[in-house]
Amino acid sequence: METNNQLVIIRKIEKYIEYMLTILIKLPRTEKFSIGTEIKTSMYDMLKNILFATKIEKKKRLEYYNIVDSNIYYQRICIRIMYNNKWIDMQKYKYSNEMLSEIGKMLGGLIKSLGIKKCLKQ
Repeated sequence: METNNQLVIIRKIEKYIEYMLTILIKLPRTEKFSIGTEIKTSMYDMLKNILFATKIEKKKRLEYYNIVDSNIYYQRICIRIMYNNKWIDMQKYKYSNEMLSEIGKMLGGLIKSLGIKKCLKQ
């Protein structure tokens, strides 16, 4: 059963993908097919894993949420590389990171809603 938070994060991810596709189209040809493809793959994996998580029982969602979290981290690194190489400007860099931060915060809320306590190893 999909919750309202899951539906909202799906819409946020869709908007993020649409925005990033406009950026990736304008990358230099050599990078469009390397880092551009990597980012596209990661974005679609992120969306796919959130969709999977909405369809499975609550206990098994954490695995998919962790994959989405790693996709977010990977995309931040790729976007930073694009900025450092001056393939995108500061405004696009900041806005894409803001979008990823919003998605990350929503994902954190979904993880907390699972009510799974972390075990501390001693």
